[in-house]
Amino acid sequence: MGRMIAALAVVLALVAGAKTQAQDMAVEPSVEAAMAPPPGMPGMGPVTNLPLPRYVSLKTSEGNARRGPGLTHRIDWVFTRAGMPLRVTAEYEHWRRVEDFEGAGGWVHYSLLSGVRSAMVVAEMADLHEDPASGSPVNVHAERGVIVRLLQCITDWCRIGAGGERGWVIKTALWGVDPDEVLE
Repeated sequence: MGRMIAALAVVLALVAGAKTQAQDMAVEPSVEAAMAPPPGMPGMGPVTNLPLPRYVSLKTSEGNARRGPGLTHRIDWVFTRAGMPLRVTAEYEHWRRVEDFEGAGGWVHYSLLSGVRSAMVVAEMADLHEDPASGSPVNVHAERGVIVRLLQCITDWCRIGAGGERGWVIKTALWGVDPDEVLE
């Protein structure tokens, strides 16, 4: 049997407890329209000229997600895991609207985000294979909730690193990479 990369239940409990859901996430409609591409249509961010939506990771062990783009807006969530993958869905000046794997989020200052790619294991248990093939040997298992570093992705597989271990995982076991995305 391979070694287990264990997700800390305490950390997951902290993440769940740190989020407080607000019913109304409204930002002025005219401002909102200027910040994101039309629904269901990928576009480019008006500030960075990078693709929207796109994935990033949280640089710090704590990041406030606000109701709107600015310090005067109320904090709705607090992300508490460094390296956590987040999806950027809009931009406004120095602010990025992000969401986590559950769809929770808000506006985060860009200085809290990194372009380093990570992903979260969303399968109950993900097998880390030696090669990108289901028949290849499994050396390690990763539990649901483990944050991993994306090293490379091909059509159906991603090579990941976590806890000093590396291996290939089927893409569907991860959140933080699009199904058709290739990373080299």
